[in-house]
Amino acid sequence: MSERASARVPTEVAYERLRAQIVTGRLTANQRLVEADLVAELGVSRATIRSVLARLEYEGLTVREYNHGARVRMVSADEAVEILQVRSALEGLGARLAAVHADDEDIAKLRAIRVGMLQRIEEGDLLGYSDQNSRLHKLVIVTSRHTVIRRLIDGLNAQMVRFQYRTILVPGRPQESLAEHTGVIEAIAAHDADAAEAAMRHHLSQVTCTLRTITNDPQQQASVMQMTRRGG
Repeated sequence: MSERASARVPTEVAYERLRAQIVTGRLTANQRLVEADLVAELGVSRATIRSVLARLEYEGLTVREYNHGARVRMVSADEAVEILQVRSALEGLGARLAAVHADDEDIAKLRAIRVGMLQRIEEGDLLGYSDQNSRLHKLVIVTSRHTVIRRLIDGLNAQMVRFQYRTILVPGRPQESLAEHTGVIEAIAAHDADAAEAAMRHHLSQVTCTLRTITNDPQQQASVMQMTRRGG
């Protein structure tokens, strides 16, 4: 490995570790990111930390404030809806391309995840269902064979961690969600590009409607947040 390539490694490792803490929710919205603490935790220089924070700010994951340093950026409910609208366009195209490119192995993997989703519902494990949901969406994009869509979706999803589990905790939503995902999977399996795109757009429009409902109903929002704290 060249000296130049070696010099990039600490920055990349620190970036990946800090980004993972944000997108998994270990670091919460508005939490301060103190450079000295990050230097000690990640074992890199202050200059490296500043480079990492600048990269995360460009991705919309952190924000810098004059005289206050960096913090994890808070995504509002309104912005979350906008992100879902963009995802609908991108993932709709991803599903269309997945229907074109999917082979038997891809289809088998999609259907296997659906089985796992059904099992989570039957067990009442709604947060586990949400994790399977994320796996399915990622696999659809992988199956699309479109690297730009994959990169853009990854960036958008990273900003949605605060809302990751909320919609699936709404009563009746898991069964609706499973039916919507089944429609996506079977359209891809049939290599019906129009139906696959329409099914994915419909699914994400329903997610958007559910999120808006939660946001506009303080009682339901409080109930969902209580369930989230209990782990579903």
